[in-house]
Order: sequence, then structure tokens, then C-alpha cells
Amino acid sequence: MVKKVLVLGADGFIGRHIIFHLRAAGWDVVASARRTSRLAHMGFQTFTADLADPKTHTPAFWEGATTGRHIVNAAGLLTASDSQFEGVHVKAPQAAYQHASGGVLISAVGIDADTPFANWRRKGESVALDANFTILRPGLVMGDTSYGGTSLLRSLAALPVVTPMIGDGTQIFNPIHAEDLARVVGECLDTPKPNGPWDIGGPTRITQSQLLHDLRGWLGLPKARPLPLSLTIANAGGAIGEALNMGPISRTAVAQITHGVETAEAPLVAQLSHKPRGVDQFLAARPAGTQDLWHARLFLMRPLLRLTLAALWLASGLLGLFLPSESFLPLTAHLALPDTFWLLLARGGGLADLAIAAALARNWRPRAMAAVQLALVVTYTVAFTLIAPALWLLPLGGLLKNIPILALILVWVTLEDER
Repeated sequence: MVKKVLVLGADGFIGRHIIFHLRAAGWDVVASARRTSRLAHMGFQTFTADLADPKTHTPAFWEGATTGRHIVNAAGLLTASDSQFEGVHVKAPQAAYQHASGGVLISAVGIDADTPFANWRRKGESVALDANFTILRPGLVMGDTSYGGTSLLRSLAALPVVTPMIGDGTQIFNPIHAEDLARVVGECLDTPKPNGPWDIGGPTRITQSQLLHDLRGWLGLPKARPLPLSLTIANAGGAIGEALNMGPISRTAVAQITHGVETAEAPLVAQLSHKPRGVDQFLAARPAGTQDLWHARLFLMRPLLRLTLAALWLASGLLGLFLPSESFLPLTAHLALPDTFWLLLARGGGLADLAIAAALARNWRPRAMAAVQLALVVTYTVAFTLIAPALWLLPLGGLLKNIPILALILVWVTLEDER
């Protein structure tokens, strides 16, 4: 008999490891996520569902996808509004579990903290307990690839000269490899583990400071000076990260690390046939490649590029709105259109540039904003070439600067594509 499973959050870092492991283990896997096109190209049967969308909060939405199937719920939010948290962690899962044949919830360790993330994780666990699911609480999940918090750790480890860390760096981690976690999920589907939640992690304990040191060594980089950050500074950085939508850089992440990410995995591991490896084992299992070093170094460059573009559009917008007309109207004196037209065009362009700057600051719809930026830069370049072709010959670059700006936009949007 073919075993069937629906995996929520299948396009995430943990979710992808789970669906690949379960498919290799002979399961009939349906991969569910908000965007499923790439999962389909990977050969998976897919079911598109945005768990924050109210239409997914009714059992009828899930009936065809979940009847006769187990569910692995690997979906979750780190930061969001209460309505989004409730949809993803409570309402959609509660509806999906109605027709399921049991399953596994991937929760998180340390959720007795006083944060919105921890609060909604606890509520999500309550829903899973009512459905007789096995609940797993992993600590830090690492892998051959990285995403979110693990990408940030690699990036901090790759910084030149210093290695920043939260507090004095003595917080204890016992990371688990994502492939090992996927194997644990498979065992829990085959043999459910009641009376949870169950912590799961690796056998090796390591401090935050030592983990960053080991990651730096794995990347082949020389030692750097540790840079402890007080909680005040770390939380300030987290607040800035939230305001600018910088992914794992958030006060919630700071709170989780401060509260602790060590798991008490022994009770569950004693029941498993495949034991998780320690971080020392899986870091030594393969060498870091060029792509690992590039990703580590580019991860923090991504928001820097975005904010650089935002500053560029902000300056352009302010100039368009407030530059005295006598500074640019002489460039159009040879054209038949009236000065009022050019003045309105400059002011309107300034407003458009400011709107782009605001969207970039919040990282709103990066793909769409990249297309808008490319279109506007090309339009500006063509228009000014026709109006005043001598701008290409200015000593400091003039219109020539638009060529590297176009390249910068393309590099930025490439880095924004994390999936």
C-alpha cells in the first residue's frame, strides 16, 4: 500500500528537505506552498495554498488534498501581523487536519518566550495536539544549503576583521542537519510519537561563539576578532531589520537566541533508529564550495544593495521635486513643447522616484519593483539621449552612470530570489 502525505510549507528550507526525503523513501508526496511552480518543475505533485488567505481556513478547501493522507506541517512565520500568524499557525492547519490521517507538526524550541512568534507557535501546537499529531521542536536547523537564520550565521562568520554575536556568545546550540530532521519526520509518520511535544536536535553542544568560529573555519577564512553585541544594540538592529524587512534580522530572532535554542532531544532520540549527527560531523562531511563563500558574503550585501538603490531614488525624487526650473529648462529650450510640460514632467517624475524609494525601503514586491526600476532607467536614458545627447560626454559620467545602475538593479533582484 502506497503511503500518502501532504507537506505544508514544502517550498521552505526544512520543507524541501522533507519532501525530497519522503519521496525517496517511497511516499506519494503532495507538496503545498504559496508558490508551487518550482516544486512542480522538481517533479512533485503540488497543491497551491496561501495559509494566510481566508479561503484556506475552511475544511472544504482541503478535503480533496488531505483525505486519506498524512500531513507534515512545516509552515510557519517568524514575524507577521496577528491575522497572518493566526491564519498560518492556527486557522489553516485546523481546517487542513480535519480530513487527515494524522501527521507531524514542525514547531520550534524555546516557544515559552514572550514573543508573538512563540505565542502563535504554542497555539499551533494546541491545534496539532487536538488532531493527535506528533509535534517536533527542533532547535537550530542547518544543512548543506542555508536559508534565513542559518544564512545569517554564515554571513556573520564570513565578515572581515570581526565576527559579531549576540551577547557574550555563550548561548548553547545543538544544531540538527535538515536531512536528519527529515529522517526523523519520516520515522514519526511511520511510528507516531504521542505524548509530545518532542525536542529534537543533534548530540553536539556548541556555543554561539564557537559555532561562528567553526563556520568561519569551514569557509576557509582566517580567525577574526569576536565582537559581542549588547542586547540593547542587538534589539536595535533587530528593530531596524523589521522596519526595513531584512528577513531574519529581527527582534524576534534576537529574543529566540537570547532565550535559548538548546534542545532536550534524548527522550525522542532513544526511540529513533537513525540518530541525528552532531554539527562537528556534518560540517566535516563536505568541503565548503565557491557558492557557499559567495552566498555568505553576498547575504548582507543584498539589503545593502537595496538600500543603496533606495537612497539613489530618494535623491533623484527630491531633485525632481525641488530642483529650480532654471537648472534644467535650458536643456529643453530647443524643443517645441512649453516649459510647463517639462516642469510637470520633472515634478511627476520626482514623485514616482520617491514612491520607488519607499517601496525599496520596505522591500515591497521586489520583482515588480525591479521591473519598474529597469523600465524607468531605460526610459530616462532614452529620453535624455534624445533631449540632450551631450549628457553622455560629461566628465563625471552623466548618462554613462545609468549602465552600472542597470547592472546593480539586476544583481539586486537576482539576490532577492531566495527560493
